[in-house]
Amino acid sequence: MVSLAPLTTAATAHVVQTALAPVFMLSGIGTLLNIFATRLARVGDQVDLLAAEACDAAVSFRLRSLRRRSQALDLAVLTAAIAAALTCASVFVLFLAALLDRPAASLIFALFGGAILLTMLAITCFVFEMSLAARGVRQAVDKNMDDRSVSDRAG
Repeated sequence: MVSLAPLTTAATAHVVQTALAPVFMLSGIGTLLNIFATRLARVGDQVDLLAAEACDAAVSFRLRSLRRRSQALDLAVLTAAIAAALTCASVFVLFLAALLDRPAASLIFALFGGAILLTMLAITCFVFEMSLAARGVRQAVDKNMDDRSVSDRAG
């Protein structure tokens, strides 16, 4: 039931100010989702290129590595998207609680706390994917350097 006493301008302004922190977090999560989607698209592009090649042991190894990277990014996207939804829900509950003049601190803490935990998990998945990508780069550099040293000795 909506409260009969209308919210004052000052009370409304306070609710809006309180909602700003989750809104800034939502903006950050959106930026993370953009980064994750871009990296996932690059992994997909690499898979498309490798799929056109003859499947030997090196291509198969690279495809398995790209699969692990895509799985890490999938989890990062999923957890960040759920975090964004929980952040929106916390703002919605904040406004609804103010409008209905009902206590909702526990629910707001749970929603926002869940959003923070899921954002931390998304960033952890991203760091894992970055480490997989860096390992792949180092392996490619090492292989290239080994190939060059063999060809230098032969020549």
